[in-house]
Amino acid sequence: MACRTLIADDHEIVRRGLRALLSSAGVDVVGEAGTGREAVELARELKPDVVVMDISMPDLNGLEATRQILSELPGTEVLILTMHQSEQLVRQVLDNGARGYMLKSDAGRELVLAVEALRHHQPFLTTKVSEMVLDGYLRRAGAQRTQAEPGGPDRLTRREREVLQLLAEGNSNKEVAAKLTISVKTAETHRSRIMAKLHLGSVSGLVRYAVRNGIVEA
Repeated sequence: MACRTLIADDHEIVRRGLRALLSSAGVDVVGEAGTGREAVELARELKPDVVVMDISMPDLNGLEATRQILSELPGTEVLILTMHQSEQLVRQVLDNGARGYMLKSDAGRELVLAVEALRHHQPFLTTKVSEMVLDGYLRRAGAQRTQAEPGGPDRLTRREREVLQLLAEGNSNKEVAAKLTISVKTAETHRSRIMAKLHLGSVSGLVRYAVRNGIVEA
């Protein structure tokens, strides 16, 4: 039985290329999503074996979408496919439960192998990514690792992380409320709590924080 795969990327031309590559190898591409929120909704509906997920997407970034998909669908695996080469980002991805990470520059050679590995619940990191992760662990060897960065994203609730991204993308409190189907007052409360938890004093500071932590693109 072919591996049932969902593709999530905000660029249609990228989705087409990934679909063609996977389909030519016999992988069953069951759906495509252009935003992180759409990826979560389609995953719930289609229950794919593997989700190929970009990190930088509107409405809901790939990290948060991954977190939500894996919390609801423990049988599904996520392969992060991105142009971002960052050891910190890889650690965030693994912490969120994804077991595959690949640079887009490696997709032509290794995407099908990665999808097949994840289908059988085996982790997959390309050579470049494995070396990057290993170097990071070696640098921290012997040092006590903190449980979470003070003021880091882990201090926020799921809803607060969603509000944070929407605010950083330039949405007003009213627009945030409409997108999340909550009241404007609730959106304002979330914003105040986010600012307090992250020790931020302005919206510009919130945007810089979101960019620095890979929640939105610069």
